[in-house]
Amino acid sequence: MAMLKSSIAFLVLAFAFFLCFIMSTRSYVYFQFVQQWPPTTCRVRWKPCSKPRPLQIFTIHGLWPSNYSNPTMPSNCTGSQFNDRKVYPQLRSKLKRSWPNVESGNDTKFWEGEWNKHGTCSEQTLNQMQYFERSHAMWYSHNITNILKSASIVPHPTQTWKYSDIVSAIKTDTQRTPLLRCKRDPAQPNSQFLHEVVLCYEYDALKLIDCNRTTGCWNNVDIKFQ
Repeated sequence: MAMLKSSIAFLVLAFAFFLCFIMSTRSYVYFQFVQQWPPTTCRVRWKPCSKPRPLQIFTIHGLWPSNYSNPTMPSNCTGSQFNDRKVYPQLRSKLKRSWPNVESGNDTKFWEGEWNKHGTCSEQTLNQMQYFERSHAMWYSHNITNILKSASIVPHPTQTWKYSDIVSAIKTDTQRTPLLRCKRDPAQPNSQFLHEVVLCYEYDALKLIDCNRTTGCWNNVDIKFQ
């Protein structure tokens, strides 16, 4: 009986270690591909962006490995730190269009921060070069600016849209439900600006999946897109 108890205890302990191993090597279950609207990014910033007139297209904020229980995790994982030499000239040229630093203008610093904080957590799936190549391909394949334009959702100084209107336009094109994030209007605290559009991908960052609705925009408050 004592031997049986010891065997069971050993198996329980081994299973616990196995779970810890799995959690450490596969610490995320899906990706959030986050695109930002630069005018909103610059509007709500505490100091002006580097360019007086922000880009009028959605640009990449990041590709974030995530968990459903806590979409902001994991982050800042142990892994290879950013290596600028791996951003070869052709890729650099692409990223300057799709993934610019709209705040300070220092693109390389932005890429470095996103890789070190997020990319290191999915390095077992995408190495640094693949991470940035895949991100650009996602941006190119699903041009949010054009998708919204096709649905007559374009920047306007006074018009507003419902959350469902914007989601529906994107879902019509991608066949998957996106997630929107908004920022409060500093001049009118009871109104909000469209800030980010999130597309979700499965573990290997190849197939689009539906995003879970999380806090990102106020319910029942129309959205400004300026």
